[in-house]
Amino acid sequence: MTRWMRAVAVVALGAVGCTQEQKPTMTARAELKTMGGSTVEIIPKEGQHPYCMLFTVSEKGIIRQLTMTRENRSIKCDTGKRIYNSSFRIPVEEGKVRAYVFFSDQRIQAGSVAQQLNDLREKPRLTAMDFRLPGSVTVEMLEFTPQPGGEPVTGAVVGTTDLAEGGQAEGTQTEEAEVEDPGQNPAPPQMAPPNGGGSGSATATDTVK
Repeated sequence: MTRWMRAVAVVALGAVGCTQEQKPTMTARAELKTMGGSTVEIIPKEGQHPYCMLFTVSEKGIIRQLTMTRENRSIKCDTGKRIYNSSFRIPVEEGKVRAYVFFSDQRIQAGSVAQQLNDLREKPRLTAMDFRLPGSVTVEMLEFTPQPGGEPVTGAVVGTTDLAEGGQAEGTQTEEAEVEDPGQNPAPPQMAPPNGGGSGSATATDTVK
């Protein structure tokens, strides 16, 4: 190989190396922390929008809204602090779930997100571009497979929104229990519909001391 050919080869290899180094590194916007069994906490990382909402989509197609408020809008989410100031217990019988965290620069209505998520439930991975939402929105998807067992935790607020085929809500079921100094105001307790509403519930468990 001549000196000129060696020089060309070195330049080409350098160009390839620079291209690889310039590829953006995708970092997670939130961390899913397993508390044991079927209980998890989800913690926003630095640099995210100040508001968020959390949904799960199970293998059986059940969609649950885990951050429910009286206004049914995004809640304030702080860096390094668990969303809703709670742990979430995922129903084991529903199998693996995809947890979607919607970060936004303004409070947005959860009903619109739930409807669009229902329409897109068959898509394996979703981004903010798949949704029609106001302002600046980013989406983080985290996967979790609940397992039986885990230490029991006292104090719970249960809130679910199960969406049937066609996007109509089957009903909202909430259950009140003692919660010690919650960081967010949960939705007020409501009676389940006479026909039974949704099938089961996800549990948001407060463990603040």
